[in-house]
Amino acid sequence: IPQRAVIRLVLETNYIDLTASDRVAQTSTISFDAATFELWGALLNGGQLVIIPKTIALSPQDLAAHLQHCGITTMFLTTALFNQMAREAPEAFRGMRHLLFGGEAVDPRWVTKVLQAVPPQRLLHVYGPTENTTFTTWHLTEYVPPGETTVPIGRPIANTRVYILDAQFQPVPIGVAGELYTGGDGLARGYLNQPMLTAEKFIPDPFSKDPAVRLYKTGDLSRYLPDGNIEFLGRIDH
Repeated sequence: IPQRAVIRLVLETNYIDLTASDRVAQTSTISFDAATFELWGALLNGGQLVIIPKTIALSPQDLAAHLQHCGITTMFLTTALFNQMAREAPEAFRGMRHLLFGGEAVDPRWVTKVLQAVPPQRLLHVYGPTENTTFTTWHLTEYVPPGETTVPIGRPIANTRVYILDAQFQPVPIGVAGELYTGGDGLARGYLNQPMLTAEKFIPDPFSKDPAVRLYKTGDLSRYLPDGNIEFLGRIDH
């Protein structure tokens, strides 16, 4: 991962505004790519990083109390942990500026439960493969219509490019499923010591005149919604 990819994730971006007054929770192990957002989101903006012990993070009631005690303003949760918190302590995020969740297909029931409790100021559904440095798209979630079966993954974060293409690398129309490809400043250089896998997944960008520019082939099926947001549909390889 190049340095610019981390900079693009947490500085002068369009999905979040982190400041020196923020207290960012670190619930992720440092081997998980979300730690990139947590660590550098806090430190590169002059904020405070608050490390949440694993024993507390896995207990919804303890975590809820700890978030309030520490004055956490910004937090990322995997969808599974978000769902658990929504079931058992949906009021845990009161007073929080930014709550981000993602990493798995989301169940709108738990999103609605958090929104109907004491929601954070901004609830963000985020999506992105590690190969594009943690987050690729974002969706500010303020309301989930009744009967919805999913929550959009939204639009690209700043300095990020996203395409939904068919098997011939042509953009698909609105509403038609295709594979999601991503590029821009967040893109990794490749897999360490795995040149064949790198060549398979990081392909030449068919929309660029520069032969060195790459797109990452995510293997994720998605489609554009009529309002321009992107909906995640599942994996190509199941």
